[in-house]
Amino acid sequence: MASPAPSTDAALLAQGLNPHPVHLTYPAIAPLSAMARLGRKLFNDPELSGSRRVSCATCHDPAYAYGPSGAESVVMSGGDMHTPGVRAVPSLGYLYRQPSFSIVPDPSGDNDARATLDQQVQQAAAHARVLKIASAPQAASANLVPQGGLFWDGRANTLQQQANGPLYNPAEMAARGPAEVATHLGQAAYAQAFRALFGPSIFVNQVRLIDEAMFAIARYQVEDSGFHRFTSKFDAWLAGRARLTPAEARGYLAFNDTKKGNCAACHLDKPTRDGLPPLFTDYQYEALGVPRNVAIPANRDAAYYDLGLCGPYRADLRHQTQYCGMFLTPSLRNTATRKVYFHNGRFHSLDEVLDWYVNRDLVPERFYPRNAAGAVVKYDDLPPQYRANVDTTDAPFDRKPGDAPALTRADIHDVIAFLGTLNDGYATKATLAAAPDARP
Repeated sequence: MASPAPSTDAALLAQGLNPHPVHLTYPAIAPLSAMARLGRKLFNDPELSGSRRVSCATCHDPAYAYGPSGAESVVMSGGDMHTPGVRAVPSLGYLYRQPSFSIVPDPSGDNDARATLDQQVQQAAAHARVLKIASAPQAASANLVPQGGLFWDGRANTLQQQANGPLYNPAEMAARGPAEVATHLGQAAYAQAFRALFGPSIFVNQVRLIDEAMFAIARYQVEDSGFHRFTSKFDAWLAGRARLTPAEARGYLAFNDTKKGNCAACHLDKPTRDGLPPLFTDYQYEALGVPRNVAIPANRDAAYYDLGLCGPYRADLRHQTQYCGMFLTPSLRNTATRKVYFHNGRFHSLDEVLDWYVNRDLVPERFYPRNAAGAVVKYDDLPPQYRANVDTTDAPFDRKPGDAPALTRADIHDVIAFLGTLNDGYATKATLAAAPDARP
């Protein structure tokens, strides 16, 4: 069947309908394995923490799409429950397809041919950068830029490694050390599950015991569909099973319009070639120049800067200053459920986020402080020598003072309405699996 003409597409979109419904391949839903069931117990066990009050689920609340439940820029935790974090808590949702950190694409064939990180940096330095545009995001995927990994700076490559990080962080779960964690695991109600899975000698080797515990948490995140539900209105719309409201439809168009939001240039919203639903990220890193957040206690030290990829929490790229200020582009799925945005939690609503995106360089005095001479200090959360890393070429960051805003206030409201369609809970998997040619 021939595709509708562009005018027909526009007419259907104006009615909130998807002109080209698709059949998508979703993760299989099956009973959790014994390993994942153990991981669920570990994920929800506050006794693993130094305070005995913090579990993985405390900061990654299932009721808030495995993100934080509160609006604080950073969470108070640690052994005394009064130690502030340094970054906003990211969501653990939709990480099952997150690739490992790299700067160049994986080579085909033998994995032994993979370049070292230093070699990747050298290759990237000689590679011309393609502008990111929503109408052709696949072109920008060829950019040799940092991509993949977990945490805001990509320093972990697996969910197992990611689970291990907060466990000993003094500002997070603050476990006092492997010996204490191993002792608790041996005394926990689920200790028998370790013996059943790994044999009676599992508690002899402390290192292996904790590695297996972190692996179980990772399996829980991969197997439990709650971490990647794909039950949003947008998923139903992709399948031709939902109609967008006029505001949502306008927002979708602005989200994809290269002369307006251009959001889909980084937050890819089209299914993959093999039919996987979009995750609304390109997995890449950007230096956006988010304003410094004075609500973070660490920022009271004027000499302290969070430089993302080049430190202070990862050291392997510390001397690659072209990456200073870059942070991971997160998925936008369930983003409307959040109360804190960006790595430093500077903004607390989608309206604030989009207003800043649109006006960052048009009226910077609204977001950045002035120095003693009265000049606006743009990108003030980076040392002056790294401010040139901030993206000023990809729309909407290509605007100059005097230009018209990329989005009007009405456009912003429409984009926010569209982002609301990315919240899970609208449909069921049975609905989404129905014939895609049905119309509401």
